[in-house]
Amino acid sequence: MPVLPRLGTQDIGSLLLSARVSFFFAALFLAYGVILPYFPVWLNAKGLTPLEISTITAAPLFVRVLFTPFVGMLADRLGNYRFVIVALAWGALTLVLILSGMLGYWPILAVGVAFLLAIGTMLPLIETVAVAGVRTAALDYGRMRLWGSITFIVANFAGGVLIEALGGGFGIWLIASGAALIVGAAHLLPAPQPQATKSAAAAARTHWRMSFPMRLLRSRLFILFLVAIGCIHGAHATFYTFGALHWQSQGLSAVWIGTLWAIGVIAEVILFAFSGPVVRRFTPAQLIVAGGAASVLRWSVMGFNPPLALLLPLQVLHGLTYGAAHLGAILFITRAVPQKGMGSAQAFYAVVAGGLILGLVGLASGALYADYGGGVYFLAAAVSLIGCGAALAVLKGWSGGPLLPDPLDLATASPTGRVPAG
Repeated sequence: MPVLPRLGTQDIGSLLLSARVSFFFAALFLAYGVILPYFPVWLNAKGLTPLEISTITAAPLFVRVLFTPFVGMLADRLGNYRFVIVALAWGALTLVLILSGMLGYWPILAVGVAFLLAIGTMLPLIETVAVAGVRTAALDYGRMRLWGSITFIVANFAGGVLIEALGGGFGIWLIASGAALIVGAAHLLPAPQPQATKSAAAAARTHWRMSFPMRLLRSRLFILFLVAIGCIHGAHATFYTFGALHWQSQGLSAVWIGTLWAIGVIAEVILFAFSGPVVRRFTPAQLIVAGGAASVLRWSVMGFNPPLALLLPLQVLHGLTYGAAHLGAILFITRAVPQKGMGSAQAFYAVVAGGLILGLVGLASGALYADYGGGVYFLAAAVSLIGCGAALAVLKGWSGGPLLPDPLDLATASPTGRVPAG
């Protein structure tokens, strides 16, 4: 009989960490898979106007410009990402339960925006935990992240079936169920060791005296990275807002529209599943450039209102326009940002790519769509071209190592614990 390899304590610990992070991604994206398509349906069932609905869904994208970096830097300072994630998870569950009983635009706006902020801010924090696992335990980021993509697809289809059967008002209870699952997954995340927490708290004081987040924002390459990934991801706002509506106007059935969405996410899942060989072959900057080039191609062709035969391969490009770009961004942060700044870096990434530029492109698309229809995708192509240019600048200028020295290394090297100038 073949002899099975024995797993050491470190191997088992790595497997458990991978499983816990994977489960949290699955729970979080299960909720996202209901919120993205069906939260507006619930708002409509509550009698809100289209303008009121768009305001509630867009407002968090701009508010998070301040909120998400604050939470990311707080988590960096505490050195305990699990604690912050658990607090946000309980906050999101409490807020969605309160939201279920709200009536009227202003109460729903206040509670709804707070809920979307809480549930959206957990993503950069769990990304930080995942990246730490990649660094310290050689975990495969793609294999952990793909479970989120899988549950996102499941939530899209299952949520649609349930809401069609039970009505739009049932959507809030699907969202609440997802929030409850996130709470359970948050508590399963590994807690930091007491000694490690104490050391992290002491190190954080040195870290904050250095104002590391501000030093990161003064890095030319990090700003270029934010522009690149922000534009590549932000260009998707046109598709997220008007993709299904435009396909409907072209005469595609609901079945084909759902199938096209699924093809895009499946392409992303496949890339994440084989991320190990991919990241051994390509650098993070090369992956971001590939995502930018694919985005320019995808949205340029979409601007010509292509037939179904072309839409199928264009949706496969989602594996590059989102999947490769996101994988490259996570690996860039892993290799370019010191451990104690990762929470801040992830927060900046989330704010620019998933907030500011996404919101601005979405608003611009909304202003242009009525007059130009599918031609609005040329705006997405232009934004992607800017992102691709910035990505090429990162590829040319980045050596592959840290952009800045680790704050703890600097503090250790200085007898007074002060940071050298610059």
